[in-house]
Amino acid sequence: MDMLNRGSAPGRRAVLAGAAGAAALTALPALTAPAHAAGGAGAVAARAYRWRNAVIGGTGFITGVLFHPAVRGLAYARTDIGGAYRWDDRTASWTPLTDHLGWDDWNLLGVEAMAVDPARPERLYLALGTYAQPWAGNGAVLRSTDRGATWRRSDLTVKLGANEDGRGTGERLLVDPRDSATLWLGTRHDGLLKSADAGITWAPAPFPAQPSATGQGITFLAAAGRVVYAGWGDGGAALLRTTATGWEAVPGQPAGEAARVPVHAAYDARTRALYVSYADAPGPNNQSAGSVHRLDTVTGVWTDVTPERGAFGYGGLSVDASRGGTVVVSTNNRWSAVDTLFRSTDGGRGWVSLKDTAVLDVTETPYLKWGGPSPKFGWWIQALAIDPYDSKHIVYGTGATLYGTRDLVRWAPQIRGLEESAVRQLISPPSGAAHLISGLGDIGVMYHEQLTASPPSGMAANPVMGSSTGLAQAALAPSYVVRAGWGDHGNGAYSNDGGRTWAPFAAQPSVASSAPGPLATSANGRTLLWSFVHWDGTGHPAHRSTDNGATWAEVPSFPRGATPVADPVDPARFYAYDTATGTLYASTDSGASFTARAAGLPSGDPQFKIAAAPGRTGDLWLSAKDQGLHRSTDGGAHFGRVAGCRASHALGFGRAATAGGYPALFQTGATDGPVCVLRSDDEARTWMRINDDSHQWGWTGEVITGDPRIHGRVYLGTNGRGIQYGDPA
Repeated sequence: MDMLNRGSAPGRRAVLAGAAGAAALTALPALTAPAHAAGGAGAVAARAYRWRNAVIGGTGFITGVLFHPAVRGLAYARTDIGGAYRWDDRTASWTPLTDHLGWDDWNLLGVEAMAVDPARPERLYLALGTYAQPWAGNGAVLRSTDRGATWRRSDLTVKLGANEDGRGTGERLLVDPRDSATLWLGTRHDGLLKSADAGITWAPAPFPAQPSATGQGITFLAAAGRVVYAGWGDGGAALLRTTATGWEAVPGQPAGEAARVPVHAAYDARTRALYVSYADAPGPNNQSAGSVHRLDTVTGVWTDVTPERGAFGYGGLSVDASRGGTVVVSTNNRWSAVDTLFRSTDGGRGWVSLKDTAVLDVTETPYLKWGGPSPKFGWWIQALAIDPYDSKHIVYGTGATLYGTRDLVRWAPQIRGLEESAVRQLISPPSGAAHLISGLGDIGVMYHEQLTASPPSGMAANPVMGSSTGLAQAALAPSYVVRAGWGDHGNGAYSNDGGRTWAPFAAQPSVASSAPGPLATSANGRTLLWSFVHWDGTGHPAHRSTDNGATWAEVPSFPRGATPVADPVDPARFYAYDTATGTLYASTDSGASFTARAAGLPSGDPQFKIAAAPGRTGDLWLSAKDQGLHRSTDGGAHFGRVAGCRASHALGFGRAATAGGYPALFQTGATDGPVCVLRSDDEARTWMRINDDSHQWGWTGEVITGDPRIHGRVYLGTNGRGIQYGDPA
């Protein structure tokens, strides 16, 4: 998953201790701000909610899987932007472990590495940090003595990069096999770190290789008996190991691999062999060569055991703890022939491709068919593990799921409970079979009739699109829905049955293929407005269609790159907010032309958002992040700041508390405390917090909406923890 929704600038918070499940809520401080023309302020209470994922199943890059060597059925998974999980073999499901990380800690939802203590099964360590870029915060290490139920945190002075190139290598974190109190952490740009007190404090440790500002640094740390091996991805000796006096380059290592990146290592304690996979790039993309080598750690003899050469790399690697000489390795970036797992039972002398006999069952997550008749075996396979207590139980991660087998033939997603999608748009229709339609990063649009099961229709097809860039429903004709996104066979589509089935627009503007952006449909569904934004943020002229996408005309007066918003009552009205200048534009001629109305509003951030209240014309709300929440009741001619709301990042509407009352308001925002999830049943005069410290999910500022049919229900988009939905407890 490569979503780069950064939210607000990262900050530092106090050490958090969280547990899965519901927790008692603490009321936010009362507000005493004076009344304002656009809304008043009152006491802020807290309301207990039950939070769950709307089930899709996976949808993101599983970067690592780690079975505990001493406990049957215990395993952990890490993701690039969606936190870490613990596997429960009895329920065949995953439990999220890092949902307690809050708004200021959004950069810690990416898990760079994880480690377990073989001698102390209750201990678990996570190295967190999504980006190593200058704008991102430093990393942190979480340590647990109860398998991730509660945590203590140590902030680092270096940056980690769980969503950068090389995120599928590892593990970079290791408990020293000679001393449980000693931990090692390999970094990308800051060398080797060491803790001598079980992860509480960290300091640089001597290491002979010098990192670069743009390289991979230490790609993995692996224990082979009492020796620690380190992979090095910045050129020179690719494999180093500890000695009695420090570190040394491993003698005799393959000279041809010096220019390649060591991706994974696995030690076979029964044969005392260390296996190493290599690629000419860290991955998961841009690999065109690779190999697999075996080191006899007793004799020092290296053997090339590469299963097959080709224009691809090797990634995941695991050995069978109960069967000496049995090893499994994955290809990576073998796009034409499709990636596979190679398995050997004789130390790499002979290999069998498990893909060739695999039977894939994706009944539980049909989207994995990608709009076609059958799923693919996988891609981006860098997470790979053999269960140490069951030789035929193998799991491997892809860019969207985690497959598992118990017989080496039948494979199915082993993903229940693990949700990693980055959510871009949410619609809860006022009627029809579906309660939720969602636009997502990487996997397009989903249509949920049931929130507890992955949509049986899979991802929206005809055409299939990757990341969704736009999703809209006609307020007065809700059976009509439109979507836009990145696709190879069209970038826009419409539905006449509420989003169940789709057809492509008969035509599209030429810019749509390179800069598909947000779109809107008039309240009656007869006018379309499509804005175009390149991936780098460059805006292009918007286009308009009055014949369901058969023809399009440019709208020169529409602010470039803005998000069009349709009035939910008057089909002739559209709105657009120019975030560059802080100006609200409006159209009263069905989007043919736009004129400036209110000016001098918050500007400078493309993530400022306009929302139109359902069932009312000209009732607009502006979420301006740390510049607060603003409202207009005259179609954008005038705005006033809503009192008692310090910050607003996303806002949506749900069913009113009373018949005929004002719709419930939901937002990711803040009163005078931290950013949280809020609900108001009285037109923003008072707010209640509806999430708790165990349910924060990092950054949640993209989208939120209520359910127009169920009072109190809210759907919340996260950037890596899927769609969260909450109901009053």
